[in-house]
Amino acid sequence: MGGPASGGWTYSRAGVNRSEVSGALHRLLREVRYEPPPSRGRRVLLPGHYAGLVRIGRETIAVTTDTVGTKSLLAAEAGRWEEVGEDIVAVNANDLAAVGARPCALVDCLSLPRPDPEILAQIGKGLERGLRRAGMMLLGGETAVVPEIVTAYDLGGTALGFFPRGRTPVTGSQLRPGDLLLGIPSSGVHANGLTLVRRLIREHRIDLASPRAGGSLPIGRELLTPTRIYTGISEALADQPGTTAFAHLSGGGVRNLARLSDRVAFDLNAWPPVPPLFGWIQELGGIADAEMFETFNMGIGFVVGVRPAHLAELRRRLARAGAKDAVPIGRVARGKGVRVPARGLEFSGY
Repeated sequence: MGGPASGGWTYSRAGVNRSEVSGALHRLLREVRYEPPPSRGRRVLLPGHYAGLVRIGRETIAVTTDTVGTKSLLAAEAGRWEEVGEDIVAVNANDLAAVGARPCALVDCLSLPRPDPEILAQIGKGLERGLRRAGMMLLGGETAVVPEIVTAYDLGGTALGFFPRGRTPVTGSQLRPGDLLLGIPSSGVHANGLTLVRRLIREHRIDLASPRAGGSLPIGRELLTPTRIYTGISEALADQPGTTAFAHLSGGGVRNLARLSDRVAFDLNAWPPVPPLFGWIQELGGIADAEMFETFNMGIGFVVGVRPAHLAELRRRLARAGAKDAVPIGRVARGKGVRVPARGLEFSGY
């Protein structure tokens, strides 16, 4: 898998311009300055991190929100909805896990052009499966029928987590050069980059009911594989002295590591072989390596920072938590940003 010639597909060409999104979000946040009195809670400042933290009395609460994005359009095209129901839980639970919070509850938010009982039943089955895997409860939510706003199902939620007594948030502040980075494999593309993938599928008139070359499942089903849930990994390691960071590699790919600290560099000098699905996507779109690694998870969905002296014990705990497939992917180094030396890639930040 190598970088193709210039002129290949990019996320921006498919309709998602990261710079435009960042600029527009900056304008929004510049207008939001209100801070309530301390009696309403105190914000824990973690700019750009995976979940927002608020201190209420002696307790710290983690909150995050996310959607499955255009994966819901793929679900509609394939006529399968359980997988994206599970993703509603996964995309939120994993961001809580990335700060070491114990996931507690979810409220879903479904915006629909019209309610279809069969589709909602399938989404519900997926939600149930995701909640069980993440150890969360569904508190309620909002189902908005808004045909003048949306023409397709938009599926998301907001999740709440907390820190059991004695646990402090895992923010990456303890990272230092020499720490090792362990990667936990993803289950596929998860819920990121689907705008680009779907554009390529349309461009090449690919049948979602047929497998890709070398694949065993119909490509529609392979792309819809639910996002792997990493809450068990976070729970197993968050209280351990050798754990220095967690990262959820979602939208933004390996650049997500830069959200942990701007005082160190992340040298991904042992990235494992990229799963064939990503090679298929890259070849289909003539996509450059840099674009692939900053759009997709490229086979690793969650990263753990580890002190070398604690590696053996933490790997044993990972295995007991269902992550026997954890692999070394690199180490923390002096400098700043994220590097993938084998591909000649360097990203200055998130």
